[in-house]
Amino acid sequence: MAIYYKYSQYLKEKHGEKTYKLPLNLPLTCPNRDGQLGEEGCYYCGEQAAGFESEPDESVRQQLLDLKDHIGEKYNAKKFIAYFQNFTNTYLPLSKLRMYVREALTVEDIVEIVLSTRPDCVSYKYLKGIRDLVNTVDSSVSLSLELGLQTVNYHTLKKANRGHSLAQFIDAVLTARTCDYETGAHLILNLPGDEMEDVRENARVLSALRVDNVKLHALYLREGTEFARQYQAGELEIIPMEEYIERVITFLEHLDPRIAVQRLLGRAPRDTSVFVNWGKDNRKIQQMILEEMKERETYQGRKFDYLQGSCLQKFNS
Repeated sequence: MAIYYKYSQYLKEKHGEKTYKLPLNLPLTCPNRDGQLGEEGCYYCGEQAAGFESEPDESVRQQLLDLKDHIGEKYNAKKFIAYFQNFTNTYLPLSKLRMYVREALTVEDIVEIVLSTRPDCVSYKYLKGIRDLVNTVDSSVSLSLELGLQTVNYHTLKKANRGHSLAQFIDAVLTARTCDYETGAHLILNLPGDEMEDVRENARVLSALRVDNVKLHALYLREGTEFARQYQAGELEIIPMEEYIERVITFLEHLDPRIAVQRLLGRAPRDTSVFVNWGKDNRKIQQMILEEMKERETYQGRKFDYLQGSCLQKFNS
């Protein structure tokens, strides 16, 4: 039995062979930066957001071709995902995002479009507009939505200046489903204010909503962010690495085993960050998590026993 359901396996089952994400970087922002909701942004989000892996100067097509050549040659890959990753992609005018998506569809061997966004920037009309375009150009290409939830604890969301609610995340997942999008969620398992019960509830909520995949992050602090300022001033503490490992294991144990896991922690440029993964390589920490789970003989879904009238099970045995 696998320790957890890897996203790579999920993609292989879905598309018939190994499939790789090609991260795109667009020139855009989000409502928590341009004044719609606020101007400070989320307290952990740097100026580049998740876009430090690619440059927005090139066209979508050229970014994809460059990445495709590199990844395809390195891994002998033949199928790819156009991953619109940075900031809030669905905050663009619909016509403009449709233009970018149409451009991505001109690249051969793109089998999926993934849009990364905020839960409060999702509407039926908008998602249907993208769905209609894809169905017209190439209906074999699937669509997925990656939603930045970070935590189900709405008090912590407020402390991190996220600017959205848990209810908006739930609504976004349900709306995406009506437009035939698969859904994923981003979580930071060690946001200031969250405790182990929040970790369990993260798993329970995602399982109850039946999202398709989840991506885990440990909190890293980019230069110039409010959390970085608080950390340097001694106003913010980050839990020890050992506790983060414990949180990941607890999360996986409570997560529906049918939900694919993209990663167990993220990464960020160390030269422009004040804290990243306790100074250790992310692959090293991931290996520590897996070794600890093997030692305990535990796995994803071991404690997935809390839905569908769990308190009535004794009457149905």
